[in-house]
Amino acid sequence: MRAETLPFTQLISPTLFVLGAVYFLGPVLPLSRTWARAVVFAAVWLIIGRYLIWRLFTTVLPAHGVWHEVAWVWVCFVVELLALADALILYLIFLRKSDRRAEANRHAARLHSSPPHELPSVDVYIPTHSEPLEVLEKTITGALCLEYPNFTVWVLDDGRRAWLKEFCEAKGVGYLTRPDNSYAKAGNINHALTKTSAEFFAVFDADFIPQRRFLTRTMGFFSDPRIGVVQVPHAFYNRDVMQANLMQANLTMRKSVPDDQRFFFESIMPSRDAWDAAFCCGSNSVTRRAALRAIGDALPTQSLTEDILLSLMILREGYITRYLCERLAVGLAPESIRAFFVQRRRWARGAMQILYLAAGPFGTRLSFAQRLFFLPTHWLTQALLLLMSIVSPLVFLWTGVSPLINVTTQSVLYYLVPMVLAVVGGIWVYAPRQYFPLAAQVLGTFQSFKVLPAVLTTLLRPFGHVFNVTPKGTAAVESGYDHGIFWTAALLMAATSVGLLINTSPDWRIVTQLSLLPMVALWSSINVIVLFLVCMLALQAPVRRTEERFAIDESVQIIGASGALSTAVVKDISLSGAAMVVDRPLDAKIGERLRLFITEVGFVAATVIRSNDGQVGVQFDLPASAERDLLIRKLFTAGRDTHNDVGSAWSATATMLTSIWKTRTELLPSASPATFAATDVERLPARSLVVPPQPPVIRLSDLSEARRGIAA
Repeated sequence: MRAETLPFTQLISPTLFVLGAVYFLGPVLPLSRTWARAVVFAAVWLIIGRYLIWRLFTTVLPAHGVWHEVAWVWVCFVVELLALADALILYLIFLRKSDRRAEANRHAARLHSSPPHELPSVDVYIPTHSEPLEVLEKTITGALCLEYPNFTVWVLDDGRRAWLKEFCEAKGVGYLTRPDNSYAKAGNINHALTKTSAEFFAVFDADFIPQRRFLTRTMGFFSDPRIGVVQVPHAFYNRDVMQANLMQANLTMRKSVPDDQRFFFESIMPSRDAWDAAFCCGSNSVTRRAALRAIGDALPTQSLTEDILLSLMILREGYITRYLCERLAVGLAPESIRAFFVQRRRWARGAMQILYLAAGPFGTRLSFAQRLFFLPTHWLTQALLLLMSIVSPLVFLWTGVSPLINVTTQSVLYYLVPMVLAVVGGIWVYAPRQYFPLAAQVLGTFQSFKVLPAVLTTLLRPFGHVFNVTPKGTAAVESGYDHGIFWTAALLMAATSVGLLINTSPDWRIVTQLSLLPMVALWSSINVIVLFLVCMLALQAPVRRTEERFAIDESVQIIGASGALSTAVVKDISLSGAAMVVDRPLDAKIGERLRLFITEVGFVAATVIRSNDGQVGVQFDLPASAERDLLIRKLFTAGRDTHNDVGSAWSATATMLTSIWKTRTELLPSASPATFAATDVERLPARSLVVPPQPPVIRLSDLSEARRGIAA
């Protein structure tokens, strides 16, 4: 059917179908039921199917003429086809979704009613290499606060730092080193497995702080002998790169878009779990030693992403990875652009490496669905599609070579527009609070500039790549901007704008298909917006606070320098200070010393740094002490959140667009990344060292209750 001969009402009928079936009907369907998810799937792929038929038989196969023009048509089509194939895999995953919270409730009740000596033993591993004390102290203290009777905390130090050994001894946790750093994190854990003997082991990256309920909420799942690993989400208490760099114009914008991993951990992983195709993500997981023994009693070391390979290997032995979508550990999102790309390139390389392994998705003893769902090709196809969407209109504007032939405004309206709306709308229906199309487009384009080269080089040379640790804490703090991404995006944006300008003049016009200019102009305008936001994202936001603040509404007692007692309400608090509202004017000048009594913590010394109209800001003087540990326990292990719930996809898009004219215009000076001064750190000998843990004199939970009793 030729779209050019159809009346307008018929031209827009596919779009109206998508709006009705997907955007209006989809959100009201009971998506907890498989049939409802299948309805959305069918509506979306009906539209995509008709689009692909038109795309192949009308815009690709009839291509003829100059070889490079025909080749360009085919290249664009193949990239689009590969991306849609990966989209199909995602939609198939979305046909199911699990919610294990009720099951976790039953398991937790059973564990609480069981005698402590009957509960299985757990080794809690904290592998570390170069993270500073400011990061490690939170994770170690959080691990000591776990509400479970039979666990042991071990710090696995590949940095062999004497100060960390002393810190662990002071805290009573176990400390391990090894003779070498072979196989990075996986090798570190494998060495620990030879020195410990619990029935299960939990892993927390050096920056991930377990919540108190972590083990009571996860261990119960192992009553099912099929469960080899229990994984929970990676949640963050700081802002990620997009939230920090793009949304810094005001606080409202920073709260409008979730961290970029929310979509994966809150939408994709619950759906994978429903297919028994969830996988271990390294940190925030518990593993059954018996499952590990089935594959050699060690984590696999053939890939930079040993976690997903672990799930594939134990899956072949009959063990599955269970996923519980609860915020049971919080960590640091990459704190700089450099840290972001260290992490993402390692993930991308590791994911592509498994394609070459016998234990990967093409190996034996996996079902077709398991092979399909463990394919990591989205790292390649999504990057190719996003960059192709930027380059295609540029090529057309500057050379007149079109990415598809026989296309008209009517056919775009009849086939292309409904397809785009269907693909985006279907994902939005499945993940309305996690998927934000513009944010995904901007971040995807941003990371494609550096991730795609890493993927392509790994495909050509899959092994021999170094495991780079993601910088955390002071090691990640840097200023400046990413020169490569900023200027590449800026040049692409300029070329697109100039190309549009040239083709508006009859004297300079390059494009001969004038009927396509309105469509290309719209496409190019969207690209200019995306590229401008990419440029903004490439500007490293300055770090104004050393510690993240938590919103809180809690009374504190204040003792002034004169001994006068007053009351205030804390509005936000961190390890470094607090903002308070006093019930009556506080007779305290800036620089004056105070003492605050904080519930569950005790007395904390502080200095007034701000006092205005009943609003008082204080900076804590909180050295290593029981009070510091108790404040870490209070802020980081009780499920507090530094983030508010995000808005809708529409509000997030609006605030992102608003940020274009609210962003700062200056470029921060480029600075070399901060590094931990290795020359100033005393190193232990390169040997296997085991410092066993010691029982605490008093548990932090007991001490916290005592301080709570004083406040009452």
